[in-house]
Amino acid sequence: MAELLPFPAQDADGELSRDGAIIARGVARLFQNLGFSALVEFPLGIGRRVDVAGLRRDGTVAVAEVKSCLADFRADKKWHEYLAFCDVFYFAVPEGFPKDALPPDAGLIVADQFGGSIVRPGPRPKLPAARRKALTLRFARCAAYRLSFANDPGLPVVQDLDF
Repeated sequence: MAELLPFPAQDADGELSRDGAIIARGVARLFQNLGFSALVEFPLGIGRRVDVAGLRRDGTVAVAEVKSCLADFRADKKWHEYLAFCDVFYFAVPEGFPKDALPPDAGLIVADQFGGSIVRPGPRPKLPAARRKALTLRFARCAAYRLSFANDPGLPVVQDLDF
């Protein structure tokens, strides 16, 4: 079920990371304030999940990759794959994170459990129309599935669901 209903900031053992969940919550609140609907642990369909994804009314897709500590960033070799699935990409870190360790061409958000702020704007490549449509449909289906399951936890889990 974790693959279908991924929730905030799971570590390699599938356990919730308190620091990651705090940052993800702040980023989701920031995205909402910026006019994005936000999903935490959004599956991309390539066997990867982004920590926070946002979809704005105009179709803009934003992604934030949460890094709770420097070791977390250094161990992550997959974040480059996310660039092809968004219009704007950010690293989201807590206050005090050594920001100079992050790539200077990536966006940067500093967040806590109450919200966040954009320290550096993210790159703005334009998504191809077909990928934007696929991401928008995936986002809608994922959100609807989570809402349905939250409203009725007794719903059967569909093992082969492809958002």
